[in-house]
Amino acid sequence: MTENEIASTIIGCAIEVHKTLGPGLLESTYQECLIYELRNKGLFVEREKPMPIIYKEIKLDKGYRMDIVVEEKVVIEIKTVEFFNDVHIAQLLTYLTLGNYKLGLLLNFNVTMLKYGIKRIIN
Repeated sequence: MTENEIASTIIGCAIEVHKTLGPGLLESTYQECLIYELRNKGLFVEREKPMPIIYKEIKLDKGYRMDIVVEEKVVIEIKTVEFFNDVHIAQLLTYLTLGNYKLGLLLNFNVTMLKYGIKRIIN
């Protein structure tokens, strides 16, 4: 599957989760339910995937984790915020750059309709 095909499936699953649960819950709740939906579609899903940071000769293995990585191609960052800000976008772009991924989805479940809470980030 291409990144775009995976992203389309992710968005469909995220919409299903949002339609079922609505806004107002914790990020971890949406994460678990989205992972469930994605795995039911037969996709390979990694939860809280570590993102090591290499600074010059130092490798830092701790602290950074991507919310979800699907098919080793698409990074998902889940939020439950009033609105996206530049830091959310920068965080996902950093994960894409450091992990050499092409596509990321920023999903905000704290909206009335999920289509208002989807941001595609291309590296």
